[in-house]
This record gives sequence, structure tokens and C-alpha cells, in this order.
Amino acid sequence: MQSSIKDSTLNSMQFRAVIVMIAVLVLPAVALAGSPAKLALTGARIITVSGDDIRNGTVLIENGKITAVGRDVSVPYDAMEVDCSGKVLFPGMIDPHSARGLDVANESRDVTPYVDVYDAIDPSRVYFEESLRRGVTSVHVMVSNNCVVGGKSRVVRPIGRTPDDMTVRAEVGLKLSTSPKGGYDRMLQLQSLRSTFSELDHYLERVAERRYEEKLKEDDKPLTVGPEEARKRGKELVRDEDLDDTHRALDGLRKGRLSAWIHAGSAMDVRPAVDIATKQGFLDDSVFVIGVDTVRAIGELKAAKRPIVVPVDMVRRNRDPITGDVTEEFVPAALHAAGLTFALQPSPNSSMAERFLNYQAARCVRHGIPRRVALKSITLNPANMLGLGDQLGSIEVGKIANIVVFSADPLDFNAKIEQVFIDGILAYERSRDPRIQDLLPKPKVEALAPTEESTEEGAKSESEGDADGKKSEAKSSETPPKGDGTPNAPAGGGSGQ
Repeated sequence: MQSSIKDSTLNSMQFRAVIVMIAVLVLPAVALAGSPAKLALTGARIITVSGDDIRNGTVLIENGKITAVGRDVSVPYDAMEVDCSGKVLFPGMIDPHSARGLDVANESRDVTPYVDVYDAIDPSRVYFEESLRRGVTSVHVMVSNNCVVGGKSRVVRPIGRTPDDMTVRAEVGLKLSTSPKGGYDRMLQLQSLRSTFSELDHYLERVAERRYEEKLKEDDKPLTVGPEEARKRGKELVRDEDLDDTHRALDGLRKGRLSAWIHAGSAMDVRPAVDIATKQGFLDDSVFVIGVDTVRAIGELKAAKRPIVVPVDMVRRNRDPITGDVTEEFVPAALHAAGLTFALQPSPNSSMAERFLNYQAARCVRHGIPRRVALKSITLNPANMLGLGDQLGSIEVGKIANIVVFSADPLDFNAKIEQVFIDGILAYERSRDPRIQDLLPKPKVEALAPTEESTEEGAKSESEGDADGKKSEAKSSETPPKGDGTPNAPAGGGSGQ
């Protein structure tokens, strides 16, 4: 019996834990099911990013895709209309590079192309909730920079109960680093990179030779060539299923199925990054993840013509060794002057405004970067880097309806994110966000003015109270005090001894 009660209690506790977990996963969100087939956001200023702004415009959405954008869009009779007058519609922002959705940022091993972030994404992490609240509708989840070759990344929505629900695109790219990981120097780091691809070559040769021999057996033909010729002939016979996970990922990098996200944390790490990517054949599919010091190699970055993920701290500070004077260089401004495409990152652990992507873009404008370039750096540029430029990053016909409703211009830091639509579905609403509501001051309840009836009742109650008080006084005077009349004197009088 006791065991039964205990099991019942545990089951009840487990059920509550599940309910709490589900509440956390959808805390700021409306369920993604049961959305209208047609939705019209009307009367807003639309910042398309890819083109000119539209005043008093309408965005028509059908089954999660944008079907019309403009001022003269007619709203179908069967569409759900949301009045956005006085608001600003902006494309959902994209975090181009984040490991915060993972249980650990990096593996302890230096070369791990066989792992996939899918296995480590935790949908219940507050990071995803915060991303949604800040207008980020797509996150590129990737291992961090402390590696030689990291695992496969993926793009996810910041909402969903499982990694499958969240996934927008799987197996986007691999992380590589030419900057030394913890415990490594540059010699060991670069040698590990070179030996990784050298070992891949030897592995593919062995597989090619085996596949050629297998083909001859299938055709009932004798082997008449040496090993070297067999490897050449068997190269075209190699299939993906013939490779193990490690070599399949590296081979996919060479063949363009995966992009290379190369971390070059300092200026001297740029040349090795370009050399390795060029020699291995994936430079055209590379994105450079740089540090603030890397901007000193701006000439080599310009020559490589690859897109850049800007470091969170966008300012490089240099102290003159003689005078001690400190000069500052704004990294995105240097990249823009060199004609390079770049994407901004939010500061993951900052309690300051740098944790907002639209604030990072506003800083760019303040440093002289054109407004449209700054807006693209948090929307369309990262979408293109991720191979999703035809689906995300702007408000255009045919794209996924990831739209943020601002109360004012996104670069005005007084603007509030009021609603977020993902796939045309209302995924976040500020007025229903319990965390924000708990922080906001509660409205004061003013006392109602007394009515004539309440005044009469109060007077009557007061007169009755006075009468009761007089009766009490009379009764008290008739009763003699006990002992010596002092309040704490013991009964019977005297000293109490």
C-alpha cells in the first residue's frame, strides 16, 4: 500500500514536471498550431530591407509564406486582419553564430566533424526564449571556437518542443579554427588541421581501391591494374554510404554540401585560413568568424572576398607603446570600407544593450555605416551566409513570414518589440509575456469617492460605536479593581508574596 501511494505521488510529481517543462518551452509564445490559413498585417510602415520602405502598407500571408507586400494590397474576405497602424514591420532577425543553445560549447577532442549539434540542442534553455523576446526568429547553432574541426551546425527557430520542431535547415556547416584552441600553440593547431585533411585523402584512396575491386567481382572480371590505378578508377565509384561519419562530413565540406565557418581570431590566423580553404577547395563556401584584432589583416580579408561574422566587441583598441594614447577602430566600418559583407552578433552574456541585434545595427549607423547596410547585417546578410537568402532575411513575396512588429523604428532604442510572427504564426506577444509583466509596475487602484449612502452608513456606525463605548465605560466604573488597582498586580492584593 505504501509503495502504491509512493508511486502515485511520483507519477503526480512527474506529470507536474512535464507541465512545467511545456510551460517553459512556450512561456512567451502562443501555440504554433491552429493558425489562420490567411493573415493580413495592415496599416504599418514596412521595412523590407531588400527594397524601399512602404508607408501604410499591408503584408498578406498564406500558409506561412508572404504572398503580397505593398500599399494597394486587397485583403481577402477570409483572411484574419491584424491592424498594425502606427507600428513598424521588420524581418525576423538572425543570430548568425551561437553555441548557447547547446549543453556544452565544445567537445574535449580537437577534431569532431562526426558530431551534430542536433544531439545537444536543449529547447528548454532560456536563451531561446530570450532570443524570441528580442526579435530573433532564426538561430545558427554551432559549436564555439575552441576546436580544430568541430561538428555540424543547423539553423533553428527559437521555439518548439524538440530539435526537430525547431529545425529550419540541418547540417549547414562545419566549424574550423586556425586560432589555437586551449592547450595548443599555433604550430600544433595548424598541423592538426593539415593532418586531418591528409588522413582524409588516404582514407578516400583506400575506399576507392576497395570499391574498384568490388566492382570487378560483381562484373566477374580479373584485377589487372596496380593499386594506384585502382584508386584512380575507383574514385568515381565511392558513395556516401561507403564513408564513416567523420570522413563523410569532411568530404561533404570539400564537395560543397557543407560550408566552412573558419575562426581566425587574430591577424596572423587569416593567411593560414585562406591557404587551407583554398587548397582543400572550399574557400568559395567559407565564412570567416573573426576577432577584433583580425581587422589588422584587412588586406588579406579583402582579397579573399568572403563574408565575415563580426566579433561581439566591435571595437579594436590600440595603445601607442610610446605615448600611451589609446585609439579605437570600429571593426564593421573597416569591413564596410573594404567592400566586405558582414553579419553582426548579439553579446550573449551582456546585461547591457549589446545583447540586442537591432542595437548593434544602430551602433553601425552611429559610426557612419549606411542604414541599409546596417539593417542587412542582422537580416539578409546572415541569411545569405546560411544558404537561406531565398527564404529569410527580408519581407518579400515568396519568403517565409518571419516578421517582427516594432512600436517604432528598429534603430530607435526606445522601440519595443510588440509581436513576433514565425512562419506566419503569432509566436510572441509582449502584452502576454509573463516575465515582462512581472517586471512592469502594477497599476494603482484608486479609492472610490464616498457616496451619500455610504456616508450615512458610516455615520450610523460611528454613533453606534460611541453608544457602545459609553456603556463600556459605565460598566467599567461599576466594577472595583482587583488587588491594588495596578494593571499587573496579582489577584488578592499585597505584594504577591
